Amino acid sequence: MRRFAVPVAVLSGALVLTGCGSGDTKAQLSVSSAYMPQPVSDMAAGFLDIANKGGTKDELTSVTSDLGPVSVHETVGQAMEEVTSLDVPAHGQLVFKSGGNHLMFDKLKHTLKQGDNVTVKLHFAKSGPLTVEMPVKSATYNPTTGH
Repeated sequence: MRRFAVPVAVLSGALVLTGCGSGDTKAQLSVSSAYMPQPVSDMAAGFLDIANKGGTKDELTSVTSDLGPVSVHETVGQAMEEVTSLDVPAHGQLVFKSGGNHLMFDKLKHTLKQGDNVTVKLHFAKSGPLTVEMPVKSATYNPTTGH
């Protein structure tokens, strides 16, 4: 019985290592903490977290919505600028928060109020698109996640 213990342990370890490496090479994206503060004009901001549990980075390349044009903005220091993409790092996350990176909705097609939901589609360089329901919260909403 003892002579089988070492080969079984070695084989088990090899299978565990194989499992870690092979399934870990693609981006594995998910979205959480999505919301939009209730807009006071025909423009609005959107916030969310994109997590990547995979071993390869991806890039958010665009966002679309039936509400109208959506652009991706990056905030560096005090300056906000539109960008064509943002990295979603391997084993990391891309955070959109008040005062930081955010989505800008321009020329909203209709008025939104607290309790409504906004559907957005996130497009990536390598992964397929993700459809996200973004609830409209009060204009002063301050989530516990730190956004």
